[in-house]
Amino acid sequence: MLWQGRSVRSETGGRLKPSRSKRRVEIGRSPAETHIGEERRRIIRTHGGNSKVRALRASFASVANPKTGETKKVAIETVEANTANPNYVRRNLLTKGAVIKTEIGRAKIVSRPGQDGVINAVLIE
Repeated sequence: MLWQGRSVRSETGGRLKPSRSKRRVEIGRSPAETHIGEERRRIIRTHGGNSKVRALRASFASVANPKTGETKKVAIETVEANTANPNYVRRNLLTKGAVIKTEIGRAKIVSRPGQDGVINAVLIE
């Protein structure tokens, strides 16, 4: 797991003396790594009793057409490009900014599947 507390270094590069040690609440969780497949979600309790929905697998996306203003639920065929990591294309991982191939054309994911639990996309062709 990743510690997401304050850095030991200041912006200028000088060392900061921590006034306390690390806390459990500052530990990050492992990424969702949403794949293409049968729908699978997980609800996670977050800080303050709030919750996040993690999409672990998804097979459909809500794709909006900016020209007509229509939104359709379409099946995801494959991941074509991903600026976050080139290896995500080979593994078919769905993240924000990934370009997916759908039944109605290529679309770019604008939601965060690992945070929101849904996949919203905008048609780019």
